[in-house]
Amino acid sequence: MFIEGHIRVNNKRLLLVGDNDDVRAVFKEGLESYGFEVVAAASVNEALRLISTEKFDVLLSDLHMPDAGDGFTVVSAMRHAHPNAVTLVLSGYPALQEAMAAMLLEADEVLVKPVGLAAVAEIIQKKLSNPSARRSMKKERVAEILERDAEPTIRDWMSKVERNEELSGISLNYQERTGHLPLLLSDLIRRLRLAPNAKLPNSTAAREHGIRRRKQGYTVAMAVEESRILQVSIFGTLQNNLRSVDFNSVLLDVMTIADEVDSQLKQAMLGFTESPAPTSASPAA
Repeated sequence: MFIEGHIRVNNKRLLLVGDNDDVRAVFKEGLESYGFEVVAAASVNEALRLISTEKFDVLLSDLHMPDAGDGFTVVSAMRHAHPNAVTLVLSGYPALQEAMAAMLLEADEVLVKPVGLAAVAEIIQKKLSNPSARRSMKKERVAEILERDAEPTIRDWMSKVERNEELSGISLNYQERTGHLPLLLSDLIRRLRLAPNAKLPNSTAAREHGIRRRKQGYTVAMAVEESRILQVSIFGTLQNNLRSVDFNSVLLDVMTIADEVDSQLKQAMLGFTESPAPTSASPAA
Protein backbone atom coordinates (compact mmCIF):
# COMPACT_ATOMS: atom_id res chain seq x y z
CA MET A 1 0.00 0.00 0.00
CA PHE A 2 1.34 3.46 -0.89
CA ILE A 3 -0.06 6.51 0.84
CA GLU A 4 0.06 9.82 -1.02
CA GLY A 5 2.67 12.22 0.33
CA HIS A 6 4.99 9.54 1.70
CA ILE A 7 8.73 9.86 1.20
CA ARG A 8 9.75 6.35 0.19
CA VAL A 9 13.01 4.81 1.36
CA ASN A 10 13.63 1.87 -0.97
CA ASN A 11 15.83 -1.18 -0.39
CA LYS A 12 16.42 -0.45 3.29
CA ARG A 13 15.88 -3.33 5.71
CA LEU A 14 14.32 -2.39 9.02
CA LEU A 15 14.15 -4.60 12.10
CA LEU A 16 11.00 -3.81 14.10
CA VAL A 17 11.04 -5.14 17.66
CA GLY A 18 8.09 -5.05 20.06
CA ASP A 19 5.98 -7.48 22.09
CA ASN A 20 2.60 -5.81 21.40
CA ASP A 21 1.11 -7.65 18.43
CA ASP A 22 -1.32 -4.89 17.42
CA VAL A 23 1.24 -2.07 17.60
CA ARG A 24 3.83 -4.17 15.79
CA ALA A 25 1.39 -4.94 12.96
CA VAL A 26 0.43 -1.26 12.53
CA PHE A 27 4.05 -0.11 12.42
CA LYS A 28 5.03 -2.91 10.04
CA GLU A 29 2.31 -2.07 7.53
CA GLY A 30 2.91 1.67 7.86
CA LEU A 31 6.69 1.51 7.45
CA GLU A 32 6.36 -0.86 4.49
CA SER A 33 4.21 1.80 2.83
CA TYR A 34 7.24 4.11 3.02
CA GLY A 35 9.33 1.58 1.10
CA PHE A 36 11.10 -0.22 3.94
CA GLU A 37 11.54 -3.96 3.93
CA VAL A 38 10.32 -4.63 7.48
CA VAL A 39 11.25 -7.71 9.49
CA ALA A 40 9.35 -7.96 12.76
CA ALA A 41 10.44 -9.62 16.00
CA ALA A 42 8.18 -10.15 19.01
CA SER A 43 10.89 -10.77 21.61
CA VAL A 44 14.45 -9.91 22.51
CA ASN A 45 15.66 -13.43 21.76
CA GLU A 46 14.05 -13.38 18.32
CA ALA A 47 15.57 -9.97 17.60
CA LEU A 48 19.03 -11.12 18.68
CA ARG A 49 18.80 -14.17 16.41
CA LEU A 50 17.85 -11.99 13.43
CA ILE A 51 20.60 -9.47 14.16
CA SER A 52 23.21 -12.24 14.23
CA THR A 53 22.07 -13.89 10.99
CA GLU A 54 20.75 -11.08 8.77
CA LYS A 55 21.74 -7.57 7.69
CA PHE A 56 19.73 -4.49 8.64
CA ASP A 57 19.96 -0.77 7.89
CA VAL A 58 17.59 0.37 10.66
CA LEU A 59 16.48 -0.81 14.09
CA LEU A 60 13.23 0.39 15.66
CA SER A 61 12.76 -1.23 19.05
CA ASP A 62 10.40 -0.83 21.99
CA LEU A 63 12.22 -0.22 25.25
CA HIS A 64 10.06 -2.47 27.48
CA MET A 65 9.52 -6.07 26.23
CA PRO A 66 8.22 -6.77 28.85
CA ASP A 67 11.09 -5.76 31.13
CA ALA A 68 12.54 -2.26 31.42
CA GLY A 69 15.65 -1.81 29.32
CA ASP A 70 15.10 -4.80 27.01
CA GLY A 71 15.32 -2.48 24.03
CA PHE A 72 18.83 -1.44 24.99
CA THR A 73 19.94 -5.07 24.84
CA VAL A 74 18.77 -5.10 21.24
CA VAL A 75 20.45 -1.75 20.53
CA SER A 76 23.74 -3.01 21.93
CA ALA A 77 23.61 -6.13 19.76
CA MET A 78 22.78 -4.08 16.67
CA ARG A 79 25.64 -1.68 17.32
CA HIS A 80 28.10 -4.55 17.55
CA ALA A 81 26.78 -6.50 14.56
CA HIS A 82 25.79 -3.60 12.30
CA PRO A 83 27.60 -0.45 13.55
CA ASN A 84 26.35 1.70 10.65
CA ALA A 85 22.66 0.97 11.23
CA VAL A 86 20.28 3.68 12.43
CA THR A 87 19.09 2.69 15.91
CA LEU A 88 15.89 4.12 17.42
CA VAL A 89 14.20 3.26 20.71
CA LEU A 90 10.53 3.82 21.55
CA SER A 91 9.83 4.65 25.18
CA GLY A 92 6.75 5.64 27.12
CA TYR A 93 8.91 6.91 29.98
CA PRO A 94 11.20 9.82 28.93
CA ALA A 95 13.33 9.58 32.07
CA LEU A 96 16.82 11.05 32.14
CA GLN A 97 18.26 7.73 33.27
CA GLU A 98 16.92 5.98 30.18
CA ALA A 99 18.12 8.77 27.90
CA MET A 100 21.61 8.50 29.41
CA ALA A 101 21.55 4.75 28.89
CA ALA A 102 20.62 5.31 25.26
CA MET A 103 23.57 7.63 24.83
CA LEU A 104 25.83 5.11 26.56
CA LEU A 105 24.83 2.47 24.03
CA GLU A 106 24.96 5.04 21.22
CA ALA A 107 21.34 4.71 20.19
CA ASP A 108 20.65 7.45 17.69
CA GLU A 109 17.47 8.69 19.35
CA VAL A 110 14.87 7.91 22.00
CA LEU A 111 11.35 8.49 20.63
CA VAL A 112 8.74 9.22 23.29
CA LYS A 113 5.35 7.59 22.86
CA PRO A 114 2.91 8.35 21.41
CA VAL A 115 4.72 9.07 18.17
CA GLY A 116 3.19 8.87 14.69
CA LEU A 117 4.41 6.78 11.79
CA ALA A 118 5.04 9.87 9.67
CA ALA A 119 7.35 11.34 12.32
CA VAL A 120 9.21 8.04 12.72
CA ALA A 121 9.67 7.66 8.97
CA GLU A 122 10.91 11.24 8.63
CA ILE A 123 13.47 10.78 11.42
CA ILE A 124 14.76 7.57 9.86
CA GLN A 125 14.94 9.13 6.41
CA LYS A 126 16.95 12.09 7.69
CA LYS A 127 19.40 9.87 9.56
CA LEU A 128 19.84 7.55 6.60
CA SER A 129 20.41 10.46 4.23
CA ASN A 130 23.18 12.00 6.35
CA PRO A 131 25.07 9.19 8.12
CA SER A 132 28.31 11.18 8.50
CA ALA A 133 26.59 13.82 10.65
CA ARG A 134 25.15 11.07 12.80
CA ARG A 135 28.48 9.48 13.61
CA SER A 136 31.02 12.28 13.31
CA MET A 137 30.38 14.01 16.64
CA LYS A 138 33.59 14.30 18.59
CA LYS A 139 33.57 12.61 21.98
CA GLU A 140 34.84 14.82 24.79
CA ARG A 141 36.08 14.16 28.28
CA VAL A 142 34.09 15.74 31.10
CA ALA A 143 36.97 18.12 31.87
CA GLU A 144 36.87 19.48 28.31
CA ILE A 145 33.11 20.02 28.45
CA LEU A 146 33.25 21.85 31.79
CA GLU A 147 36.15 24.00 30.61
CA ARG A 148 34.33 24.90 27.39
CA ASP A 149 31.01 25.56 29.11
CA ALA A 150 32.26 27.25 32.27
CA GLU A 151 30.34 30.45 31.57
CA PRO A 152 26.99 28.75 30.86
CA THR A 153 27.48 26.72 34.04
CA ILE A 154 28.06 29.88 36.06
CA ARG A 155 25.02 31.59 34.51
CA ASP A 156 22.87 28.58 35.31
CA TRP A 157 24.15 28.59 38.90
CA MET A 158 23.43 32.31 39.21
CA SER A 159 19.87 31.91 37.93
CA LYS A 160 19.20 29.19 40.49
CA VAL A 161 20.68 31.28 43.31
CA GLU A 162 18.54 34.25 42.32
CA ARG A 163 15.45 32.07 42.65
CA ASN A 164 16.52 30.94 46.12
CA GLU A 165 14.82 33.21 48.63
CA GLU A 166 17.38 32.65 51.40
CA LEU A 167 20.50 33.15 49.28
CA SER A 168 19.13 36.11 47.35
CA GLY A 169 18.38 37.76 50.69
CA ILE A 170 22.08 38.63 50.93
CA SER A 171 22.56 41.69 48.73
CA LEU A 172 25.57 41.11 46.45
CA ASN A 173 26.41 42.22 42.94
CA TYR A 174 27.18 39.70 40.18
CA GLN A 175 30.94 39.72 40.74
CA GLU A 176 30.58 39.36 44.50
CA ARG A 177 28.15 36.49 44.00
CA THR A 178 30.02 34.54 41.29
CA GLY A 179 33.64 35.66 41.56
CA HIS A 180 34.72 32.42 43.23
CA LEU A 181 33.20 30.10 40.64
CA PRO A 182 35.82 30.34 37.85
CA LEU A 183 38.49 29.42 40.42
CA LEU A 184 36.49 26.53 41.87
CA LEU A 185 35.69 25.18 38.40
CA SER A 186 39.35 25.52 37.44
CA ASP A 187 40.35 23.47 40.49
CA LEU A 188 37.71 20.88 39.59
CA ILE A 189 38.92 20.62 35.99
CA ARG A 190 42.50 20.26 37.22
CA ARG A 191 41.37 17.45 39.53
CA LEU A 192 39.61 15.66 36.66
CA ARG A 193 42.84 15.72 34.67
CA LEU A 194 45.05 14.34 37.43
CA ALA A 195 46.68 10.98 36.86
CA PRO A 196 45.26 8.04 38.82
CA ASN A 197 46.63 7.83 42.37
CA ALA A 198 48.01 11.38 42.17
CA LYS A 199 48.11 13.40 45.37
CA LEU A 200 44.94 15.42 45.70
CA PRO A 201 45.54 19.11 46.44
CA ASN A 202 43.22 21.14 48.64
CA SER A 203 41.43 24.05 46.99
CA THR A 204 42.87 27.31 48.25
CA ALA A 205 40.16 29.14 46.31
CA ALA A 206 37.47 27.25 48.23
CA ARG A 207 39.00 28.15 51.58
CA GLU A 208 39.22 31.83 50.63
CA HIS A 209 35.63 31.66 49.42
CA GLY A 210 34.52 30.42 52.84
CA ILE A 211 36.27 33.34 54.52
CA ARG A 212 34.63 35.78 52.09
CA ARG A 213 31.15 34.33 52.57
CA ARG A 214 31.52 34.63 56.35
CA LYS A 215 32.32 38.33 55.96
CA GLN A 216 29.38 38.76 53.60
CA GLY A 217 26.95 37.49 56.22
CA TYR A 218 26.28 33.96 55.03
CA THR A 219 25.32 31.18 57.43
CA VAL A 220 26.76 27.67 57.26
CA ALA A 221 23.48 26.39 55.83
CA MET A 222 23.59 29.00 53.07
CA ALA A 223 27.15 28.07 52.12
CA VAL A 224 26.17 24.40 51.94
CA GLU A 225 23.16 25.26 49.77
CA GLU A 226 25.39 27.23 47.39
CA SER A 227 27.63 24.20 47.03
CA ARG A 228 24.66 21.93 46.36
CA ILE A 229 23.44 24.24 43.62
CA LEU A 230 26.90 24.25 42.04
CA GLN A 231 26.86 20.47 41.79
CA VAL A 232 23.38 20.57 40.22
CA SER A 233 24.56 23.14 37.64
CA ILE A 234 27.66 21.08 36.80
CA PHE A 235 25.59 17.97 36.20
CA GLY A 236 23.13 20.06 34.21
CA THR A 237 25.97 21.06 31.89
CA LEU A 238 26.85 17.40 31.39
CA GLN A 239 23.21 16.58 30.68
CA ASN A 240 23.18 19.26 27.98
CA ASN A 241 26.22 17.61 26.38
CA LEU A 242 25.19 13.96 26.53
CA ARG A 243 25.70 13.49 22.80
CA SER A 244 29.37 14.45 23.00
CA VAL A 245 30.33 12.92 26.37
CA ASP A 246 32.99 10.22 26.27
CA PHE A 247 31.13 7.52 28.20
CA ASN A 248 34.25 5.38 28.57
CA SER A 249 35.28 7.61 31.47
CA VAL A 250 32.11 9.43 32.50
CA LEU A 251 31.24 7.33 35.56
CA LEU A 252 34.66 7.85 37.09
CA ASP A 253 34.51 11.56 36.21
CA VAL A 254 31.08 11.94 37.84
CA MET A 255 32.39 10.35 41.03
CA THR A 256 35.39 12.67 40.91
CA ILE A 257 33.12 15.72 40.53
CA ALA A 258 31.04 14.73 43.55
CA ASP A 259 34.16 14.11 45.64
CA GLU A 260 35.83 17.37 44.59
CA VAL A 261 32.74 19.49 45.24
CA ASP A 262 32.47 17.93 48.71
CA SER A 263 36.18 18.54 49.29
CA GLN A 264 35.81 22.17 48.24
CA LEU A 265 32.86 22.55 50.60
CA LYS A 266 35.01 21.20 53.44
CA GLN A 267 37.74 23.75 52.67
CA ALA A 268 35.14 26.52 52.47
CA MET A 269 33.76 25.50 55.87
CA LEU A 270 37.24 25.53 57.38
CA GLY A 271 37.75 29.07 56.12
CA PHE A 272 34.26 30.03 57.23
CA THR A 273 34.58 28.77 60.81
CA GLU A 274 38.09 30.13 61.32
CA SER A 275 37.22 33.68 60.27
CA PRO A 276 35.52 36.25 62.54
CA ALA A 277 31.84 37.00 62.15
CA PRO A 278 30.92 40.23 60.31
CA THR A 279 30.83 43.29 62.58
CA SER A 280 28.02 45.07 60.71
CA ALA A 281 24.84 44.24 58.85
CA SER A 282 26.42 45.26 55.54
CA PRO A 283 28.16 42.45 53.67
CA ALA A 284 31.86 42.90 53.03
CA ALA A 285 33.08 43.09 49.47
